[in-house]
Amino acid sequence: MAEQYSILQKDFFRESGKWLSTVEIWKKCLNPNLHFIYVLRKSQQHLETPLLNVFWKFVLRHYQIKYGFQIYPETEIGEGFYLGHWGSLVINPQAKIGKNCNIAQGVTIGQQNRGTKAGVPIIGNEVWIGTNAVIVGGITIGNNVLVAPNSYINFDIPEDSIAVGNPARIYPNLKATDGYINNKI
Repeated sequence: MAEQYSILQKDFFRESGKWLSTVEIWKKCLNPNLHFIYVLRKSQQHLETPLLNVFWKFVLRHYQIKYGFQIYPETEIGEGFYLGHWGSLVINPQAKIGKNCNIAQGVTIGQQNRGTKAGVPIIGNEVWIGTNAVIVGGITIGNNVLVAPNSYINFDIPEDSIAVGNPARIYPNLKATDGYINNKI
C-alpha cells in the first residue's frame, strides 16, 4: 500500500502516522523540521530540471540558514526521513542515508580526508542518531543501529547494534531501535 505514496508523503507519515493530503502536508509545514524536509525533497525532485533546480536550491539555501540544517539535495536520503529537532545539523552531500532514519540536532555526518577511512559514511535503514553524535569517514553503519547522543563514530558499526561513547563501544542488540523509530514505512 505504501508504494503508491510519494517520498514526501512517506517522510510526513513518519511524523504523524497518517497518510496526508497535499493540503495537510502544507499545514504540517508550520513545524520547522517538516518545512525543511518539504523544501529539501522538492529540491531533490527537481535536480534535473534546470529552472526549477535553481529556484528550489535558492529556497533550500534560505531555509538552511534559517533553521541551521546543512543538508544538500545531492545527499541520498531514503524515504521516511525524520528530523527530531531543528538546529545545527551537518550532513556531507556525498553521504548516503537509508530509509526510516531519525537524526537529532547537533549531528555531524562528515567526510574524512586522509587515512584508511577517507571518505563519507553510508548509513543503513532504521538508524537512530542521537543529539551531537559525530559520524565521519568512509564507514558503514548497518541496519537497525542506535547511535547514542554524543557518540563519536569513525569505524564500521554492524547491524543490530547500539553504539555508545567517545570513542564508541558497540553493544549487539536485535531491538536496538525499537521504540525509537516509529511509524516505519
